[in-house]
This record gives sequence, structure tokens and C-alpha cells, in this order.
Amino acid sequence: MAKLTATCCTWITILKNTVGSQTSIRNTLRLTNNSYNLFHRAYNHSRPPRVLITGGQGQLGGALTTQLRQLYGNENIINSDINKPSNEETSNGPFCYVNVANRNSIQKCVVENKIDWLVHYSALLSAVGEQNLELAMQVNIGGVQNVFDVARQQRLRIFCPSTIGAFGADSPRNPTPDITIQRPRTIYGVSKVYMELLGEYYHHRFGVDFRSLRYPGIISTEMPGGGTTDYAIQMFYAALQTGKYKCYLRKDTRMPMMYLPDCIRATTEILQAPDERLNMRTYNVTAMSFTPEELVDEIRKYVPHFDVSYEPDARQAIADSWPEVFDDSNARRDWGWEHSYDLPAMAEEMITLIKAQTEESETVAKVAAI
Repeated sequence: MAKLTATCCTWITILKNTVGSQTSIRNTLRLTNNSYNLFHRAYNHSRPPRVLITGGQGQLGGALTTQLRQLYGNENIINSDINKPSNEETSNGPFCYVNVANRNSIQKCVVENKIDWLVHYSALLSAVGEQNLELAMQVNIGGVQNVFDVARQQRLRIFCPSTIGAFGADSPRNPTPDITIQRPRTIYGVSKVYMELLGEYYHHRFGVDFRSLRYPGIISTEMPGGGTTDYAIQMFYAALQTGKYKCYLRKDTRMPMMYLPDCIRATTEILQAPDERLNMRTYNVTAMSFTPEELVDEIRKYVPHFDVSYEPDARQAIADSWPEVFDDSNARRDWGWEHSYDLPAMAEEMITLIKAQTEESETVAKVAAI
């Protein structure tokens, strides 16, 4: 770090003597892309990063917004989405309207809020994307190009999540390594491979500080938004509310999964990781792999009479093309990734939290009825 700071201070001293101001430095500086990134990151190290999160009203965007505001201060984390924010969202910190299909919309928010890091969560998930192909193309492909162009122009660190859906039926499934044949068969997966490769290109061609994690299925108490792994959340609610569930996948369909707190921590760690520790730009991360039947067995420890039937639908074909087990050894070696929740720990906490939510809702309903 001392060497990095000294290098940047030398550039600042030389340029101040030549042009007289930091504004002129930005206009005059003509380094290679990698040298400019070195200067840019060191220059901003003395203050918290200013972070823009697109798709911030979604499950992951909202959780990451909360986490980063705890780390860097509410005023430094700008949540954004295409929808009107709730009163709670605006009271917790800055919110910016951003339509990722419109480059100027992104650029305006970035410039006005002096953004350093951009986290791009806006996307249509696998099952929803198959039903809305044109919109998926606009958001998942056009939106990705727009955020990369803005990151290049404004010299931002950019994080874009990828997915188990970036792999296909021709990929090795158990385990699935970081680098292998991909060839997905959904527009969601195709768009994520495009994102990974475009990010690599912008990194090597223009020096953009691009980082990505391939998420497994993410489990949380928030109701899901149209993914193939949604059953893993739906089962908990069904077990506690009705005691019955009809699963749209075969009972032996194994997929990698992760509990939300681990996902948010992994994302925070890759955002903070020193660039020299990253030997690749896109990493697999995971915590566990299980089948619907194995999850049912775990839930029955708390709800013994939970009744589950299996009626596979079109999502089964999607799941059959995805990894069964992720190899995330590179993430564990390069920047120290370690998960905290396995299947039993995740299930215990999910049961506890959903029970508490249900009891609270029932109490509120009783009070309202009085």
C-alpha cells in the first residue's frame, strides 16, 4: 500500500506543478488504463466508497444496500430501481431512479452522486426471462452493456453477479469448475455468459475493474421472484402455513445453494478484495448442495407431518442443465471465501425467522380486527 500511495503521490506532485489543480489533473492525465486505475483506487482510499446499486428493490439488492450502509454510512450507498421507492426505502438513505435500459439514466445518477463502485443487480431471472424474452434482452443484455460503458467512462469498480444458470447441459455438473464449457439454454444464462465475457473484455481492453460471482440458488425469508431454485424458499412457508407443498422439480434434483447472509458477505468481500488477489474476474461461490427430498427431510425435523408431492414442470429441464455441485476452491484460495451456513444451520434459522414473521402478522391482524 505504501508503494501504491507513493506512486500516486508522485503523479499528483508532477501534475500539480504542471497544471495547478486536481480538476486539471483529471483532464490532463494520460496514463495507460491499468496505471490510471491504480491512481484512481489509491486516490479514493482515504474516504468511504460511493456505491450505486441497480435493482436495489430486489431480494439481493435490498440486502446488500443494508449491509453496505452499515459499513460505509447511509449517505454513501445509493439505492436505485425503476419503481417508486417506499417511504421506508427513502427514509433509510438516498434513492435514485435508474432505468438500466437507458444509458443516460445510469450516467446521470453516477455523475450526480459521485459514484465510485457500481453494483448491477437489475435482471430478469431464469423462469421469468423465458416468458418475457424481449424484455429479458433489453434488461439483461442491453442493460449490461450500458453499465459497462458507464463504468468505463467514469472509471468505476463494477460488480455484476452471474449464476449457476451460466452453465449448460454440456458442462461438467459435479463438480462444476470456474473455467469450463458453458453453453446455457435459457436467455438468463446466455445473458450472464455475455456479461462475464464482456466484463473480461472491458477489463483487459480498457482496464475496467470488473468483478463477478456466480451465485448458486439463494435462500432467504423474502419471497422469490421467478427463479428455478425458488422451491427452496417456498417449501419453508408451505410447511409452516399449510403443511403441504407441490414441488415442480423431481425429488432427486441436486443444485448448489447458499443462504442470503453468506451471499451478501461473499459479495462484500469480493468488492473489498485487493485487485492483486484476484487471479480471475468471475468466481464460483457456494455453501451447500441438496435435493428437494433432502430439504424436506431437514424441514421435517421441525414440521414432522410436512406433506410434499412432486410434479415436475418446464423448470425441470432448466435444472437438469445446471450444476449439481459448484467447485469454489479458487475463491477460497484467492480471497479467503468461507461459508458460515450449511443445510442444518440454514434450515434452523429459516424456520425460526418465518415462525416469528407469521406470529407477528397474526398479532397485527388481531389488533386490526379489534
